[in-house]
Amino acid sequence: MNDPSAGNQYPAMFYTKTGTVSTDDEQNKNSVNCLLCPVGCEISGGDYGLCGARRNIAGKLYAATYGMVSSIALDPIEKKPFRMFYSGKRILSLGSFGCNLGCPFCQNHEIAVGFNRCENPRYKEEFISPEKIVELAKETVPEGNIGIAYTYNEPLIGYEFVLDCARRVCDAGLFNILVTNGYINPEPLEKLLPFIHAMNIDLKGGDGFYAKLGGSLGPVKETIAAAHKHCHVEITTLIIPDENDSSEMIESAARFIASVDPEIPLHLTRFFPRYKYSQKPAASPELTAAAGKIAKKYLKNVFI
Repeated sequence: MNDPSAGNQYPAMFYTKTGTVSTDDEQNKNSVNCLLCPVGCEISGGDYGLCGARRNIAGKLYAATYGMVSSIALDPIEKKPFRMFYSGKRILSLGSFGCNLGCPFCQNHEIAVGFNRCENPRYKEEFISPEKIVELAKETVPEGNIGIAYTYNEPLIGYEFVLDCARRVCDAGLFNILVTNGYINPEPLEKLLPFIHAMNIDLKGGDGFYAKLGGSLGPVKETIAAAHKHCHVEITTLIIPDENDSSEMIESAARFIASVDPEIPLHLTRFFPRYKYSQKPAASPELTAAAGKIAKKYLKNVFI
């Protein structure tokens, strides 16, 4: 990675300096508070935030994974999943590293959790500039590509790179799609939304379930409501046996989505053993079907 704007050297947005100049402790003197997402990490000098994608260097916050691409592929748009946004088309999908939630069932944990992306020798990340991303997107238009999907890991923790790419993708007349957990603060979301055409947002469960993941439900609901005012929105809930599969939870989620718009598509997907839940049984088709029956009482577009 030899681009001067890459990684640790790219300035981050949305933070405040919290350290006191009177202290003799350099780490405390240089601490910052990241304001990108509701986690609100206070990061000492030299350290990373919980997401692993934002780093404090001498009292300034940097987007540590800027331009670091872990995965890139031309996918069917239904794989994201989208069923009511340009069905049958393809989307150039790219991911980076890190996440701001700690899901023990993470499907992409190899790139999403557990280490600092900039320093881990197990992964050979490739720097790709926003300009190169747009070139790749345009080159694949003849293959059915309609734009860029920011996916695989949690894209919003790489906010600056997504924003820079999204602006250029719009200028090229293509679409920007976010596949996200929706765990972001209102101000950065508002700044990004004018460049986003569609979002698939995870609605993982109720408040108690989110607490297990290191988050809370409220900010995700706010993201869903705000995004719906600006772009096409679809929702995904991964049904996990004995975790978030109660009829009360499904009904609560469906009622909330319906309060925003009963036309919003809801995808109910089956859990399969993964990561820390590798010993947990997969969700049966009957379980997701039962959840779908409840959701259809409130929503017009439920996909299983």
